[in-house]
Amino acid sequence: MPSWLNRLSILGAFFALSQTVGAQSAYQNVRIDHQSDLFSYPPCEPSIAINPKNPDNIVGGAILDKVYVSLDGGLTWDVDKLESKYGVYGDPCVVANNKGDFYYLHLSDPTGLNWASEEWLDRIVCQRSRDKGDNWSDGSSIGYNGAKDQDKEWAACSLNSKRVYATWTQFDKYDSRQAGDSSNVMFSCTNRRANKWSPAKRINQIAGDCVDDDDTVEGAVPACGKNNEVFVAWAMGETIWFDRSMDGGKSWLDKDIKAGEIIGGWVQDIPGVSRCNGMPVTCCDVSDSDYSGTIYINYTDQRNGTADTDVWLISSSDQGTTWSEAVRVNTDGPNRHQFFTWMDVDPITGVIYIVFYDRRNYNDNQTDVVLAVSKDGGKTFTNEVISDSPFTPKSSVFLGDYNNIDAVGGAVRPIWTRQDDGKSSVWTALINK
Repeated sequence: MPSWLNRLSILGAFFALSQTVGAQSAYQNVRIDHQSDLFSYPPCEPSIAINPKNPDNIVGGAILDKVYVSLDGGLTWDVDKLESKYGVYGDPCVVANNKGDFYYLHLSDPTGLNWASEEWLDRIVCQRSRDKGDNWSDGSSIGYNGAKDQDKEWAACSLNSKRVYATWTQFDKYDSRQAGDSSNVMFSCTNRRANKWSPAKRINQIAGDCVDDDDTVEGAVPACGKNNEVFVAWAMGETIWFDRSMDGGKSWLDKDIKAGEIIGGWVQDIPGVSRCNGMPVTCCDVSDSDYSGTIYINYTDQRNGTADTDVWLISSSDQGTTWSEAVRVNTDGPNRHQFFTWMDVDPITGVIYIVFYDRRNYNDNQTDVVLAVSKDGGKTFTNEVISDSPFTPKSSVFLGDYNNIDAVGGAVRPIWTRQDDGKSSVWTALINK
């Protein structure tokens, strides 16, 4: 990484090129779901996936057990609840393969007693839909281990639609302060039917603690390459670690690669937000663009001060062996917060889309949603507000741990949580580039 002097020079260049963004969205906002009263669980941590065979068909999810289906490109939505014999308990991840199958991964709660049950978080669950999100399988079990806790999963589908890959964090015991308890990054895969998963495999070399804080291994998001590769990055301490498999998950590197730094750690304090993380998101350009094969990692950190959370991107053009210096994605000046970032790379065009919360336009906790776009492999970004109006979150109401975005052939659908009068709602913007 550059010295503090180099960082200062780079920072000055950023500020010289800084942009303000208007607070009015150019795109239609659509409310997908809302909290009907203050006593119901607030929908948040939304995930979204576009059907590559039919971009008008979009499926989303939110905690604890919400499933959303649109057949008109996101203009209107059916809202339902997902059910499984293993229970449905949040951390939704919705992905789609190129054949039009949807997969909804989430945490388990087989007894329905959550925190009061020893079986809570005993596995990751995957449910499949073959009919555009209308009906779902009862669910398959991933990484079952009643003695440990499985948390914060994500998934990716191979380009030929024959495989689904999942990574997650396994805690010896969630929230344990015992020195002997550790957290690790786990991997499993399945075929298109997703009815039986391979035995869970630890892929990280250095274990974390179980506190669910900076020194816990978190943020394992898999990405598929064009030739059956699987790429994964995660954060621990102030380091972003990277691992890869060149054979569909059968074998992994003997030594993880240090891809970058997440200065100050992945746990970040944001005024008005009960908790916030900057954990990395990994994507690979599988298009035929000039940047085909490039791997990207997107995250936030506070290297410029605790009053100035920023969005960053690093990239690799040699399958993760070496990594670029961090590029600042948000184009504003200093002393404003950008947080809860997520990224997707359009598999048709190779354009990078990054969505995040943004406070550059205000001196208080009012928050916009901003979309950053790069058409040159992450070297430069444009920023634009995509939310109709700002909102002010309350730390007493859980905002979630992430938002999400999907893009296919210029159809871009971000999904995010907002809060108004203490109640949460889930939104998208209809963006067609």
